[in-house]
Amino acid sequence: MLTQEGCLTRQNRLWERIPSEIDWLLVADPRHVQYLSNFWVQPLSFSGGERGLLLLERGGKTSLIGDNFAIRSAVHDPYVDREVVFPWYDHKHSVINRDHALLQALTEATADLNSQTGLVEAEWLPLGAAQALKSTTFLSSAEQEAGDSDLIDLGTILRDLRRTKEPDEIALMEECMRAGEAGQARLFEVVREGVTELDVYREVQYAAIEAANRPGLVYGDFRANFASEPKTGGLPKGPGRTLEQGDLFVLDYSVVLDGYRSDFTNTVSVGEPSAEVVELHKICLAGMAAGENTLKAGAKASDVHAAVFAPYVEAGRQDCFTHHAGHGLGLAHPEAPILVPDSTDTLRAGDVVTLEPGVYVEGIGGMRIEHNYLITEEGYRRLSNHDIRLT
Repeated sequence: MLTQEGCLTRQNRLWERIPSEIDWLLVADPRHVQYLSNFWVQPLSFSGGERGLLLLERGGKTSLIGDNFAIRSAVHDPYVDREVVFPWYDHKHSVINRDHALLQALTEATADLNSQTGLVEAEWLPLGAAQALKSTTFLSSAEQEAGDSDLIDLGTILRDLRRTKEPDEIALMEECMRAGEAGQARLFEVVREGVTELDVYREVQYAAIEAANRPGLVYGDFRANFASEPKTGGLPKGPGRTLEQGDLFVLDYSVVLDGYRSDFTNTVSVGEPSAEVVELHKICLAGMAAGENTLKAGAKASDVHAAVFAPYVEAGRQDCFTHHAGHGLGLAHPEAPILVPDSTDTLRAGDVVTLEPGVYVEGIGGMRIEHNYLITEEGYRRLSNHDIRLT
């Protein structure tokens, strides 16, 4: 889980970006509430999909706001100074509109802020929040005087701050990596002629959750590619296709713990791969190796893409690699930086990124491989350690 030290560091980094005339911040995106306070509603509970709000006051006071069942459904104890809770259900009376309970708690939490100015994360606040905040002075964005006026948007600042991962975030993502590796290892044991895509999904998910040793979410691509349909994706549809000789099973999946995630890929051949498949796999490996040589803080994302793409051009397969060469990863998927030809992103120390070369050829099949990396000033540290091979 996230640490109190990590949450405080992220709060301080946030306040450094906020104009001095702003006295309080209202954080509404559930990912950002987790990012700053360690509060995450257990998604595998009856409160899954509900949320809390986080009020930060200049000077350090923090308040978690929500209904009584959402707050008690936290995965971990949050690092806050107070909880402002409005009852939604008490086992005695009929329930009220649950969103109204959240807004009533917000009204109570902000009752004494009327002489101060706040900044709210407007993208995630309902219109009803304006009524709850009517006694306060709040902005959905603010202009900062620094030569030319820059628009300060709370949600955009938080998304940008998320790129630089603190040690507790890396540790949590590495938990996801170890679970993901267990599922990738199980892939080699279960893929064979006659099993269904759902069989593979079930076995991989079991192995991943067993390795995590706690509940988590598993999503991604659990599908077979084959000569007549070289690019498929998503979860199995019903039981899914029954695997046949010559299929290429692509496992591109994520394990999510406390909102953070892994995301790495392997492609396994059902039976002995053809010479053409082996050759395509070598191109993917060459693209990944070339991309790794460019990974470091300050590298242009477009240059990383160009490096990954170069072996495809050399092999005359440039038309068969049609998606990004990788992307950022953390509380969302994908997130900045995006490794594409026209990207304006630059890699930063603290980014967690993927390299994801793939190739899709009608009449042969399709494949994709992927690793995850922590970007450093000197280069990178690879976070995923699964075995990439066809058989």
